[in-house]
Amino acid sequence: MRCRSTRRPAPRRATRRATSSLTPQLAARWSLDGDLLDRVYPMDLRPQAHEIIRTWLFYTVLRAQTEAGELPWRHAAISGWVLDPDRKKMSKSAGNVVTPMDSLRRYGSDAVRYWAANGRLGADVTFDPAQLRVGRRLAIKILNASRFVLGLARTDVRRGDLGDGGREAVSEPLDVAMLERLAGVIGQCTRALDAYDHTGALAAAEEFFWFFCDDYLELVKGRAYGERGEEPGHSARAALRLALAVILRLFAPFLPYVTEEVWSWWQDGSVHTAAWPGPGEVAPEPDRASAAPSAAALSAAALSAASGAIAAIRGAKSGARVSMRAPVRALVVTARQDHLDAVLAVLPDVQAAGRVEHTELRSADRAEPAYQVTL
Repeated sequence: MRCRSTRRPAPRRATRRATSSLTPQLAARWSLDGDLLDRVYPMDLRPQAHEIIRTWLFYTVLRAQTEAGELPWRHAAISGWVLDPDRKKMSKSAGNVVTPMDSLRRYGSDAVRYWAANGRLGADVTFDPAQLRVGRRLAIKILNASRFVLGLARTDVRRGDLGDGGREAVSEPLDVAMLERLAGVIGQCTRALDAYDHTGALAAAEEFFWFFCDDYLELVKGRAYGERGEEPGHSARAALRLALAVILRLFAPFLPYVTEEVWSWWQDGSVHTAAWPGPGEVAPEPDRASAAPSAAALSAAALSAASGAIAAIRGAKSGARVSMRAPVRALVVTARQDHLDAVLAVLPDVQAAGRVEHTELRSADRAEPAYQVTL
């Protein structure tokens, strides 16, 4: 009788390891395109999850070290798992996987990317429809804010201009202070992305954008329409357009579709091939900053003072259940003198935005400023 062989066929997993360990080389068309291989290998970044560090990552490093004596990439970005609402790992075997198509149809691609970008490296991320709704709201707000800013442009502004006259046209204290803050945000986002901290970059851009919409836009809206004359209005419009050009590029890696759409309204080419913004685009040169007559207004104190005052006015009107366009008979600000100086620098914008008829500034030695609003 002929005995059957007891030897089992090699598992298919071993075959997969043989090819997956060559992923960087295969992506660089190894043995097919020597020029491409020389240009892209070793690669910069390997993104992967943590459960395959001992398998895929290890085999790939071992293969490259054995065959070429070098590492196949310079950095590895280790992500976590996607969890279901019960905080259990999503997997096909567990039957708790949510396919993305329904979310893409309901919330849009940018909203799904926003949710994904909020997952930090090394940490698990929960699938949360509430965060998808936040991403959709953010994308819609970018559209609406951009329509407002670009709708303020005068007829002499040509397509492709980043600002209504450029940074040199920005002269009002509140506008200069906003751009100073934006310069700091550009630095934050750049440093975060250089460190592969995409979540930190998104958070910094998003925080500034909501300040830009909720506070700054409301403070300068009337001036941008020309209610205080042409020169102050010109400064507001220039600052708004400069800020929008930067905001779109900061958001482009995370919300690629809405930023590309808005960019196409007033710029040539694609936002994704535009140069990454630098602080110098919006911030005054150091020698200009030191010589500026309103140097105190360039600090964060000016923005904080304006935001605090307008927030107090909005809160009083909301509490009284009156229109935000209702007049304010009196606004009394009690604070340290340095804060009062900051309020004074931006007072015309605060009074115009809040429809304040009379403002009184009272000096007092207190840690936090107090606002008294009389309707």
